[in-house]
Amino acid sequence: METPAGVQPITIAIVEDDIETRACLVELLRREPRVLCVGIYPTGEGAVRDMPLIKPEVALVDINLPGMSGIECVGLLKKQLPKLQVLVLTKYEESDLIFNSLRAGASGYLLKKRFTVELISAIEQVYAGGSPMSMQIARKVVDHFREAKQPVSDLDKLTTREQEVLALLAKGLFYKEISVRLGISFHTFRNHQRAIYEKLHVRSRTEAALKYLAEEQRENQT
Repeated sequence: METPAGVQPITIAIVEDDIETRACLVELLRREPRVLCVGIYPTGEGAVRDMPLIKPEVALVDINLPGMSGIECVGLLKKQLPKLQVLVLTKYEESDLIFNSLRAGASGYLLKKRFTVELISAIEQVYAGGSPMSMQIARKVVDHFREAKQPVSDLDKLTTREQEVLALLAKGLFYKEISVRLGISFHTFRNHQRAIYEKLHVRSRTEAALKYLAEEQRENQT
């Protein structure tokens, strides 16, 4: 498949310590014109140090890195690159590790055994504002926010338009779909999105959406 004229490929960085897995990822990305690998790091320390210099749009981060953990790496990368979309890679569906990586700022995850059939699709989904994850993991995150009993005042801080944006984010709509539905420019949508993250004290679409769903569920139970 060729990239349409004028459409830039999604820039990707890889953080993976296993040599064979890195080589597999590089080969899969090399074959796909819709993506472009711009950085490869065998450690989280190297990624945190150098990735901010190249500013990729999506990072593929192994959840089980030696030294600095994948979860810590995700958290530090998101602090330096707030717009970076992170897809964590895991050999098994380890609920607690995946859950903690989402809390750190990852947008979704991909099982390594599904690389060949789902990698590019997952990258495009994350880049477009989606959050690839199983219902089991999504429920765990929702339950976390519900049990944390976040103050209602967090959501009350949002303007009416910001609440509309957040509701559509929670429904899983892509960013451009939201701007079209609300009749606002993509730039205006991005401004609302940043304001929502700041007011809700979250770092990703996943956290914002699940916090909204948890509050909605709490209100339905009262």
